[in-house]
Amino acid sequence: MKRKYPHLCQPIKIGNVYFRNRMFGAPMGGTDITADCTIGPASTAFYEYRAKGGAANVTVSELVVHPETEGSHMYHLDLHTPGSLASFTYTADAIRRHGAIASVELSHSGQYAGTYLTDKNKKEGLCQWGPSAGIRPDGREVRELTQELINEIVAAYGEKAALAKKAGFEMVMVHGGHGWLINQFLSPYFNKRTDRYGGTLENRVRFAQEVLDSIRKAVGPGFPIEFRMSGSELFDGGYDLNEGIEIAKLLESRINLLHVSAGTYQRGFGVTHPSMFLPHGSNVYLAEAIKKQVQVPVATIGGLNDPQMMEDIIASGKADIVEMARALLADPELPKKITMNRDEYIVRCLRCYTCMAERAQTATRRCTVNPIIGRELNGMEILPAAHKKKVLVVGGGPGGLQAALTAAKRGHEVILCEKNDEVGGILIGEQAIPFKYEMYQLGVTLGKLCEEAGVDIRLNTEVNKEYADNIGADVMILAVGSEPLMPPIKGLDSDRVVLINDYHHRKEKVTNDVVVLGGGLAGCEAAIHFAREGKKVRLVEMNTDLSPDANVRHRPLLLAEIEKSGIEVFPNHKALEVTSDGVICADQNDQQILIPGSSVVCALGQRSRRAVVDELWDSAPLVSQIGDCVKVSTITTAVYQGHHAALDV
Repeated sequence: MKRKYPHLCQPIKIGNVYFRNRMFGAPMGGTDITADCTIGPASTAFYEYRAKGGAANVTVSELVVHPETEGSHMYHLDLHTPGSLASFTYTADAIRRHGAIASVELSHSGQYAGTYLTDKNKKEGLCQWGPSAGIRPDGREVRELTQELINEIVAAYGEKAALAKKAGFEMVMVHGGHGWLINQFLSPYFNKRTDRYGGTLENRVRFAQEVLDSIRKAVGPGFPIEFRMSGSELFDGGYDLNEGIEIAKLLESRINLLHVSAGTYQRGFGVTHPSMFLPHGSNVYLAEAIKKQVQVPVATIGGLNDPQMMEDIIASGKADIVEMARALLADPELPKKITMNRDEYIVRCLRCYTCMAERAQTATRRCTVNPIIGRELNGMEILPAAHKKKVLVVGGGPGGLQAALTAAKRGHEVILCEKNDEVGGILIGEQAIPFKYEMYQLGVTLGKLCEEAGVDIRLNTEVNKEYADNIGADVMILAVGSEPLMPPIKGLDSDRVVLINDYHHRKEKVTNDVVVLGGGLAGCEAAIHFAREGKKVRLVEMNTDLSPDANVRHRPLLLAEIEKSGIEVFPNHKALEVTSDGVICADQNDQQILIPGSSVVCALGQRSRRAVVDELWDSAPLVSQIGDCVKVSTITTAVYQGHHAALDV
C-alpha cells in the first residue's frame, strides 16, 4: 500500500522500544482522580480511547513525584496507598493492548503547586516550594528548597519511574517545561540561587541532570526517557531560544527523546497551547532550531492537526515526531485515518479550549466536536440498534449532522433535511473568518461522514408538517437551530447593515470603517477579524462586559486580542438607530451619541426557531429536540445532544 503521508506513518525506535508511527499522544491530565490520587476508571478509558485510535504512544499526565512538597490534586504512585499501583497497571494495560506505548509524565509544579485543585481556596493552605524564596504575583509565599529536599525530590523521580515501569509503562516523560519545578531551576527569572544550582547555565541545569540520572539508574539502559522542555520561555527575564539550545545540549546524553514545547505557566497559555488566533505549528521553529544542534530525536508540539503540515515537518527534518493533545480529543482516530489514507474524514480540533475550560471548571473533560470525550466509560463504540427504524433529522447544523451520523452508525434508515444548499448550519458563515475556518470544516467533514454512513441528505429541503407526515418516520430529531435576533432598532434592516450570519455572502458590503453591534463571542471575533484586515473597528455592547459567553480559557485571550488590535470598544451603549453616518446610541447616562461608521455588522445574538418545533411536534411517534432550537447555546451542546438523541432511538 502506498501511504499518502509516509513519513508520519513510519515506525521509529526510541531507546529499546519500537513505536508504530510518528504521531504521539501528548500528556493530558485525567479527570476522575480519586481522593487518594489514584487513576479512576473514567480516566483509564480516556487514555485508552486515544490508544485505540492509532497513536504511537499515549502519555498519562501528571504524576506528582513528591507529594510532600507538591500538594496538587494530581496522580500519585506509591506502594502504601490501596489501588495506587493497580490503577497505573490497569491504565498501562488499557493503552498497550491497542498497540500504543504507555508513557507517564513525571512532574512537580514547584511554586505553582495546587494549580489543579478544584477548590482553589485550598491553595492557601499549601506551601509553595521553588528554587528560590520570594513572593508570587498573587501574593503567595514561595520557600527555597533546601539541599535535603532537593535530594529527596531527585530520589523521588527515580522511585516513581521505577514504579511506573513495574506497572507496565514502557516510557516516561520528564516535565521540564512550562514553568514547572525543573523549568524554574532552568530559568534565570525564577532561579536566584547562589549555590551549585544557580547562577551559570551549567549550574541551573544541574537539577535536571540529577533528576535524569536518578531516573536512568532506576529504569536501566534502553528504557526510553522523554524530556519535555520549553524551547524558549518567551518572556522578558526568562531564557531565550539560544539558551534553550544550550540546555538541550547539556541534557541530550541523558535522554532518548527531546520534546520541545514553548512558554511558561501564567505567561503565555495561548502560546504554549496555541489559540485559534495563532497559526498552526507556531512553535515548530523552536524544535527545528534545537534539532539542528542535537543528536537525540526531537518531538514538536503546538496546535498541530493538519496531516500535510505534520508530514512536511517530519520530511523536512524539522522534527522526528509530532505530538498532539487537543487534536486527538477531537478525533482520536486521526492517526488511524492518516495511516489508512482517510485524512479527509478527520474531525479537526477547533482550538476553542472547551476541553481545558471544562477541566478547570468541573474537573471533567468535554470536547466540542467529540461527544464521547470524558464519557468513554459509557462506550467508545456505537453499537447497532436491536430494531432498525426510520429516522428523520430536520436541520443540517452540527447537532443534526451528529445525530444523523450516530443514528446511521446504529443501523437506522436516516433522512436528513437541510433548507440550505449545503450542510453546516450556523457554521457555514465561519468560512469567511480565517481563524474560525475549522468550524466551517466541521460541517463539511460531518457531512462527508454522514454520506459515507448512508445518510440520505436532502439539501434545499425545508420540512413542514405535510412533508414530515409523508415521510412517516418512526423518530424525528428536530435540530432546526436558531435565527438572528433583530431588535426594533430603526434602520437595522437597511442594506448597509450586514448580519454576521450572512457575512460570508456579503463581505464586500463591510467597508474599512465598520461598527460591530454586539459584544458577545460572535461580535468580538468578527471585530478581531475586521481589525486584522486593517479596518477601523468600533465595537458596541449594551452591557459592561464583553463576551461573557466565551469559556474561561478562550475569553482572556479574546479580550487581549481586542486590546492589541486597536478596536475601539463602547460598553454600556445601547443602539437606537442606524443612520448613513453610523449608529446612534444611548450611553450609560442615557445621553445620545453617534458612533461613526460607513458600514454596520449586526451580531446581536440568536433566538430559537420555536415555531418550527411547534409545527412539527406531532409528525412522528417519537420526537426529540436538540441544540439551539431548545435553547441558544454552543456547538458543544448541539453535538452532545445530537449524539445522545440518536443513541436513544
